[in-house]
Amino acid sequence: MEVKIGVQHAPREIVLESGQSVEDVERLVSEALAGKSQLLSLQDEKGRKILVPADRLAYVEIGEPTVRKVGFGTL
Repeated sequence: MEVKIGVQHAPREIVLESGQSVEDVERLVSEALAGKSQLLSLQDEKGRKILVPADRLAYVEIGEPTVRKVGFGTL
């Protein structure tokens, strides 16, 4: 699943493919925004951890990845 994280005072968003469920990501974001943890910690499909300070979160967009088409095809 694709997760986009907007960070305050950063010109670009963080985009990652996560193997975590939508419910898990929502819970982690809610806990970070509620002050239960100071960091939003997510893991991507390759096992890398992404840490974002909770007080710097601007938005989090959770969605399914778009399928990338490769090659020359008709539209």
